[in-house]
Amino acid sequence: MKSYIYVNTVSLDKRENYGITYQARKELHKAVRKVLATSAKILRGPFADTFSTVDVEDHECATWLLLRKSQSGDRAARLQAVQEMSETHHWHDYQYRIIAQACDLRTLIGLARSKESDLRFFLPPPPLPSLKEDSSIEEELRQLLASLPQTELDACIQYFTSLALSESSQSLAAQKGGLWCFGGNGLPYAESFGEVPSATVEMFCLEALVKHSEISTHCDKIEANGGLQLLQRLYQLHKDCPKIQRNIMRIIGNMALNEHLHSTIVRSGWVSILAEAMKSHRIMEASHAARTLANLDRETIQEKYQDGVYVLHPQYRTSQPIKADVLFIHGLMGAAFKTWRQQDSEQVLTEKILEDEARYTTCWPKTWLARDCPALRIISVEYDTSLSDWRTRCPVERKSIAFRSNELLRKLRAAGVGDRPVIWVSHSMGGLLVKKMLLEASKKPEMSTLINNTRGIIFYSVPHHGSHLAEYSVNIRYLLFPSLEVKELSKDSPALKTLQDDFLEFAKDKNFQVLNFVETLPTYIGSMIKLHVVPVESADLGIGDLIPVDVDHLNICKPKKKDAFLYQRTLQFICETLAKDLEN
Repeated sequence: MKSYIYVNTVSLDKRENYGITYQARKELHKAVRKVLATSAKILRGPFADTFSTVDVEDHECATWLLLRKSQSGDRAARLQAVQEMSETHHWHDYQYRIIAQACDLRTLIGLARSKESDLRFFLPPPPLPSLKEDSSIEEELRQLLASLPQTELDACIQYFTSLALSESSQSLAAQKGGLWCFGGNGLPYAESFGEVPSATVEMFCLEALVKHSEISTHCDKIEANGGLQLLQRLYQLHKDCPKIQRNIMRIIGNMALNEHLHSTIVRSGWVSILAEAMKSHRIMEASHAARTLANLDRETIQEKYQDGVYVLHPQYRTSQPIKADVLFIHGLMGAAFKTWRQQDSEQVLTEKILEDEARYTTCWPKTWLARDCPALRIISVEYDTSLSDWRTRCPVERKSIAFRSNELLRKLRAAGVGDRPVIWVSHSMGGLLVKKMLLEASKKPEMSTLINNTRGIIFYSVPHHGSHLAEYSVNIRYLLFPSLEVKELSKDSPALKTLQDDFLEFAKDKNFQVLNFVETLPTYIGSMIKLHVVPVESADLGIGDLIPVDVDHLNICKPKKKDAFLYQRTLQFICETLAKDLEN
């Protein structure tokens, strides 16, 4: 083990070294030599050795003992050491710094994923390399994107990549590129459909890089070409732009799926950034960091969380046994977090108390359900959808429900979904995806555990028999070109009827427990359209309770408060359906 001590330079002139400063420096060096000698003896000697021959304070022994224990060949001992470190809050700064400098990759990641860990365990990221002369972050980001292969990408991503590279100024990118979102956040609310979000060259390139980072060989190129450092510079530069930071986190999280890149990610200083983000009060920021750290933590996690799959609970290491999974699948124009927020109110907006989870939550499955059912793993899934293709310039048709279901099924199996009892919670088109996923899984022998472990499904205003939205999309000029997703919701869609008939028979055969909610109020889309998106008759699956609720389509999955009927009935269904599994 090597240790480095940095002190200020001093003059070689002995006449300047007399006095109290000189004596203090000598004593400091003596103390440093003593610490180094002690650490060497402890780390090199057998763990069970006594320390009678070591001249060191008891509390210093504890620091080095825990460090040694964290590097034990016994996994249980390593986990115990990390837990004890994270629960220690009385150390001096230098003791935290000793751990930070001497611990291995496993320990550092374990500390980052421990809820009580002090941030002093994490060294600041190393200095970033200087930008090339006459270059800018925007230009280096473009060069990084240009260096990546254009193979193994679908036609749309190739198109958007070339488009991003062709933009020569931020204003031009904002004008032409601001309409795109690869990642599924898209336009999170239907009401904001008429708005055009602003974008920069950086955002445009980042969205393309997100898709490149889903390919392992492209991750290697990103790392080799200095991408980890460049993305870190961009992350620090845009502290006031959460969307840019989230896209950067998505790229790092995708890279962390490749275990051979773990040491490089850690050495580049990302763990300290992730550890700080994990403690953020902003649920989206914390959840993106949690996904990345979970992919880095091979000590306690076997599953891998691909882009768009977020664990809302537990996000830290925990001793709580996880007995079942609850999955949240959003619908058309939805998102993994905002779809499941508490219903907005004028009081909340005017008082600006969005950060106070006791009064308002931006994601009730994480805030309420995790507290009421701590033995659940709660996962929210994100994918991109659109109401209309009038903005789309990609020459390739958008993805169908059948394509998306296979894509999500693959990602969820990688996350271990199906290994435990499962309840699916879906809103709108998300319910059609759930039905399609389960039918597809039933045809694959390797997916049999997912079917056998599915206990129940909650449908929030799912258009089992079609939606009026498709008709309005054709008739109202506001939506000139309905997207493929909207077309598939048409009441005369043969695919939708086949899906309904096949799933109803399948669900009855498997005895799935089902709960259906449906809106009774019309929904405003923009300023020109008011419609009942899913009528009561369309939300009736044919099995399970059907409960009308006096809200619109967007708020059917957003309870007003924790004791509201909508949440309490949902909670009751989950607890009753999983009662036997949670008891075991």
